[in-house]
Amino acid sequence: MHADLLFTGGPVLTPEGRTATAVAVTGDRITAVGNAEVHDLAGPGTEVVDLAGRLLLPGFQDAHVHPVPAGLELTQCDLTEAKTAEETLAAVRAYAAAHPDREWITGGGWSMEAFEGGTPTRQLLDAVVPDRPVYLPNRDHHGAWVNSRALELAGVTRDTPDPADGRFERDAEGEPTGMLQEGAMQSVGRLTPPATAADRLAALLHAQRHLHSLGITAWQDALLGSFLGMDDPSEAYLTAARDGSLTARVVGALWWDRARGAEQILELVERRAASAHGRFNAGSVKLMLDGVAENGTASLLSPYLDKCGCATANRGTSFIDPDRLHAYVTELDALGFQCHFHALGDRAVRDALDAVEAARKANGPSDTRPHLAHLQVVHPDDVPRFAHLGATANIQPLWAAHEPQMDELTIPFLGPERASWQYPFGALLRSGARLAAGSDWPVSSADPLQGIHVAVNRVSPDEPGPVFLPGERIGLTDALTAYTAGSAYANHLDDTGRVRVGALADLVVLDRDPYQGPPEAIGGTGVALTYVGGERVYTAPDA
Repeated sequence: MHADLLFTGGPVLTPEGRTATAVAVTGDRITAVGNAEVHDLAGPGTEVVDLAGRLLLPGFQDAHVHPVPAGLELTQCDLTEAKTAEETLAAVRAYAAAHPDREWITGGGWSMEAFEGGTPTRQLLDAVVPDRPVYLPNRDHHGAWVNSRALELAGVTRDTPDPADGRFERDAEGEPTGMLQEGAMQSVGRLTPPATAADRLAALLHAQRHLHSLGITAWQDALLGSFLGMDDPSEAYLTAARDGSLTARVVGALWWDRARGAEQILELVERRAASAHGRFNAGSVKLMLDGVAENGTASLLSPYLDKCGCATANRGTSFIDPDRLHAYVTELDALGFQCHFHALGDRAVRDALDAVEAARKANGPSDTRPHLAHLQVVHPDDVPRFAHLGATANIQPLWAAHEPQMDELTIPFLGPERASWQYPFGALLRSGARLAAGSDWPVSSADPLQGIHVAVNRVSPDEPGPVFLPGERIGLTDALTAYTAGSAYANHLDDTGRVRVGALADLVVLDRDPYQGPPEAIGGTGVALTYVGGERVYTAPDA
């Protein structure tokens, strides 16, 4: 039988290494992997792709991403390119002037390091948008910046108490400054105009085009539900899956409402059954255990330090009671759900691993494949537990580099010892842990090759500087595997993630072979072609 698609003339990354130079695809499956002998499968109707020395590898998979909010932000006040306070405010002013009909100014993606202490004020926004409410989540989406009009509409005053899962930043007189942390975001976020179903579908398809252009063929959406002003993207996925416009393979992580308990599990079972069609399913549950280090809400085993290096009373926030977490995870695991944990601080990581261990003891071995995302601070005692418990380490490599947010807003408040435990990719790999990888886009770039650059080099691709914890660097093959086979495992997409006979033909052709250049040049690599099930879904302009 002749192949429908034949790749020749370049290195192919297979589980055995880069020994093959040709791959044949028939229908949606890989039917041959080898060298010159594969050329015999070419026929009159075969599409032949000359790799011309470029690397062919499995399609990338993002194991933790938020495409619909990202797509919506791109159509609103997008602040991701602003580097300074002045640039950020200029972008807000320009957007407001260009959209005089918008009742609210929404969007986000601003950088904390652009403002002193990472906390801009309402007065800054009042100066550029005095007449309409403004709600702008920051880059990590664990805090939002609002103006005085938004606080007025929300009824937030100096007398408003902090919610249990967040806080209002206040000035010396106790007045709200306009910076809302974690759960306090809901006070204003709940008032913002919701996107329409058409808006959400358009945002999904816009995001899908962007992700395909980066070689991403599958992902796990890390939040299916409504949370802090973000709309539930579930219906957008189902609509796209039913009408065939969803070309990627998507696993959805159903949001665990941290204000509720086990009574929501039956609802999750019902939502899982209703959220499965074609290339989309929702077999995962997202449990957000803590916040982020920059605002002091990542959950730590010992207290944060202050600016003088002295211990404070703050150990961060545990959004889900650790004692109850054991029971929740055990029941979810017994029902066949995958648990997808947001665990950033070392206490949150330990709480997640303890819960997985409790589920293993109660239920025995299972194939639910729990994974822990972010893993900024991991106590060394917990590193070997990942392999022991079969918990996947879901890393966001792009964050493991020196940048102002790390050097100014994180390291001083962790202290030298804890700072040395950050993003321990190398230690996890050496311990036998399975690595998956993701971006958390729109928190940071969705480009896997940028993340791979940092995983290998531990320096930013944009602003090279000192190597961040060089002992935690990993090799190029290990980094590529995390973004392919590792994430495919986390996504239960076992027919993907490897170039082998019988696998689905989800493939990416890079614009070069990154193995042929120095490690510091990895970040310059791009994507030429992306295929899902043998169908081309992206072609670079110069491919």
